[in-house]
Amino acid sequence: MDDMATQVLPDTRPQGTDGTGTDEPKMFHYVKKNKIAESAVLGNLVQALCGETFPVTRSPKPGSPVCPDCKKIFEGLRPGGDD
Repeated sequence: MDDMATQVLPDTRPQGTDGTGTDEPKMFHYVKKNKIAESAVLGNLVQALCGETFPVTRSPKPGSPVCPDCKKIFEGLRPGGDD
């Protein structure tokens, strides 16, 4: 993510996938916020803005790498939109 702060829309948050063989994901993706808890509790898959699907297993920490496709889509969304 190259020292950039990640912004979060009210309905979208970055979530981890792409495991590295350790507990740390390789990169984080933006997903709809209302799907995060459901996935964490029930194990349902979420769909990232870039189209990748995965179960929520981790929350991002500051400085975590973000999927470049998700980031590009996220930056094109209107703040507060519910798309």
